[in-house]
Amino acid sequence: MLSLDKIYHAAFLLKEIARRTDLIEAPLLSLNGTRLFLKTENLQVTGSFKVRGAYYKISQLSAEERARGVIACSAGNHAQGVALAATRMGIRSVVCMPDGAPIMKVENTKALGAEVCLVPGTYDDAHDRAVELQAETGMTFIHPYDDELVIAGQGTIGLEILDQLPDLDAVIVPVGGGGLIAGIAFTIKSLRPDVKVYGVQAAGAPSMVRSFHDRCYETLDAVSTFADGIQVKTPGELTYQMCEKYVDEMVTVSEDEIAAAILALMENQKLVAEGAGAVPVAAALFGKLPIQGKKAVCVVSGGNIDVNILSRVITRGLIMSGRKSNLTIALEDKPGQLTRVSQIVADCGGNVVSVQYDGSDPDMPISSCFLKLGMETRDAAQIEQIRTELSKAGFQPVAERT
Repeated sequence: MLSLDKIYHAAFLLKEIARRTDLIEAPLLSLNGTRLFLKTENLQVTGSFKVRGAYYKISQLSAEERARGVIACSAGNHAQGVALAATRMGIRSVVCMPDGAPIMKVENTKALGAEVCLVPGTYDDAHDRAVELQAETGMTFIHPYDDELVIAGQGTIGLEILDQLPDLDAVIVPVGGGGLIAGIAFTIKSLRPDVKVYGVQAAGAPSMVRSFHDRCYETLDAVSTFADGIQVKTPGELTYQMCEKYVDEMVTVSEDEIAAAILALMENQKLVAEGAGAVPVAAALFGKLPIQGKKAVCVVSGGNIDVNILSRVITRGLIMSGRKSNLTIALEDKPGQLTRVSQIVADCGGNVVSVQYDGSDPDMPISSCFLKLGMETRDAAQIEQIRTELSKAGFQPVAERT
C-alpha cells in the first residue's frame, strides 16, 4: 500500500533528476480576496511533472525487469518522463502514443531515447496497444497513473508544496487518469488533513469527475478537449479509490475557460502552460471552487503545448476575456458613417483593427449596408459600453461578439 515512507523515499531518489520547482505567488490572477500561488511543474525537467512518477517507478525495477526493458502509453508527457528515466538507467524503452499527439511531444520523446509507436485514435487506444506489446515482449509496463509507485513519485509535489507554503488552505490539481491528484491528495491529507484538495477536468473529458460524483467507477464513450494531457476516457481504478477517499471536490472547466487561463498565465506571469496545466487556474479564475479569501495553490502540471495550436488558443482566450471582439452594425450607406462609428469606439477606449463593408445582403435596403468591425477591447464590459453608445448614436448593432 502507498505510504508516506514511499513518498519520502521517492523525494530522496528524485533529487538526482527532478527539479524542486518554484512556488510563486500570482497577485494579478488573485480575485475576490483569494491569494493564488502557482506550483510551476511546467518548468520541470521534460516540461511536466510526469518525470517524477516515471523515474521512481523505473528506479525500483529488478535487474531482470530492467534487462527486458520498459513499455508505456502516453499522450506525450509520461512518454518523455519514461524515455528520460529509462535512458538515464541504460534501459530500453518503447512508448505507444496516439497519432494525434502533438508533434513536439513525439519528437522530444524520440530525442530522449525511446522508440515511439504511433497508434490511431485516442490515449485509450494507445494504452490497449501498449498492453498487447507488453504481452508479446515481456517488457515491464509503466502505467502513466494507476500504479502505486508512480503515484508516490507524483506525491513528492505535495511534500514540496507543504514545505514551500506551510499555511496554505487549498490545492487545485488537474485530473486526467488521476495519478497526480492521488499522490498530492494522499500526501497533503496525511500531513495536513485540514487543507482542501480540489480536482479539475476539462468539460469534454470528465471521466473522473463523473466517477467521483456518481460514486461509481465509470468509462466514457468519447472525449474531446485540446487539453491532450488529461484527455482520458477511463480513470485509474486505484486513483479513483484514492480520490474518493482524499479529494474534497472535483469540477470541470470549458475549452474557452482553459484558453483564457493559458492567456492569463502568459500575460500576467510570463509562464507557458499547456491545456492540462492551465485547468486549475481556469477553475480559480472563473469561480468554480470555494477559495474566496483563501491561500490556494494551482499545480501548473506541464508546459508542453503544441505551438501549432497556441495561436488559436490565444485568439480564443482573447475572445473569452473580452480582449478581442467582432461587431456588425446595420447603417445607412452615406459619407461619414465609418468616421462616426470609429470615433465612438475610440471614445470608449476601444481600437478598430479591421473593417469589412457588405452591401450585398438581399434583406437590406439598397441604400443600407452591414459594417463589420474587428476590435481590440479591454473586457466584456467595454464591449457592452461600445454597443450601448452606438445605439444611442442611432446605429444598430445586429450581432453579438464572436
